[in-house]
Amino acid sequence: AHASDGGGSIRVPASCCGLFGLKPTRARNPSGPDAGEGWAGLAVSHAVTLSVRDSAALLDATSGPDAGDPYHAPALARPFLDEVGAEPGRLRIAVTADNPNGAPVHPDCRAALDEAAKLCEELGHDVSEAAPPYDKEAMGEAMMAVVGANTLAAINRRATELGRAASQDDVERVTWAVARRGAKVTGEGYVQATQVLHRVGRQLAAFFTDHDVLLTPTLAQPPIAIGAMDMMTEDLESYRDLLNGFAAFPSLANVTGSPAMSVPLHWNAAGLPIGVMFMAPFGGEATLLRLAAQLEAARPWFDRRPPLDAMT
Repeated sequence: AHASDGGGSIRVPASCCGLFGLKPTRARNPSGPDAGEGWAGLAVSHAVTLSVRDSAALLDATSGPDAGDPYHAPALARPFLDEVGAEPGRLRIAVTADNPNGAPVHPDCRAALDEAAKLCEELGHDVSEAAPPYDKEAMGEAMMAVVGANTLAAINRRATELGRAASQDDVERVTWAVARRGAKVTGEGYVQATQVLHRVGRQLAAFFTDHDVLLTPTLAQPPIAIGAMDMMTEDLESYRDLLNGFAAFPSLANVTGSPAMSVPLHWNAAGLPIGVMFMAPFGGEATLLRLAAQLEAARPWFDRRPPLDAMT
């Protein structure tokens, strides 16, 4: 299934559905022909898949620079499909359960992380606790500025196509509130926001000089009930708090452009899937696909399905 990811929207549904979700490196897949990038480079497109193989094969079919792209991801040594089953080597894997916004991590999600770290050790990798340093609050505010301004532009672009002014009735209330916030972002503010995000990218790159992979929970909570996050609420701050308490981990990869994947290695007592997230340096999909295939062989998930009564 196609998915786009500007803050986790490939990895979040993958975690909640027991599927494999790879967010590629920024500009690995082109954004054209109508745009050069999404959300100042935060957003990319790929898919949620049942297997690592399918994700790699699809990325081979879609990736690469398109004519007119403003930039593109580093060149590949070989096709992604060739990485599936290739020996990953002895990876230096950093592990952290620290939620970027300080919200508590549910015991089920912590158990999933601990199990994944133990499995990586059993597979011969070097696992240690470590977390990249960056200003999490500044990053969050910068993301809101970038997303708000881009949401406003998208709404106004569509209104122009329709030949009329946009109204609140055209979109969900959270979307409208995000756009209204974006209307307050000045040109200077937008530039400053992108500079904050680029600074975080450099800090993560420095972190990856000592580590090959960063392992975290994908989500801070198990799958939540449908409708629990209501896009028709008028309380943007409460919605944002709920979102951050649920899905704050994925956004670091969007800010930095790094590839990241949610791997379904754990199911809780209710039978619900809980993914863990692995992130690699910019351009490092090959490392992730090799590791993912190794994990898939050790803990197969292809035929696992959550029971229907777990969703009630």
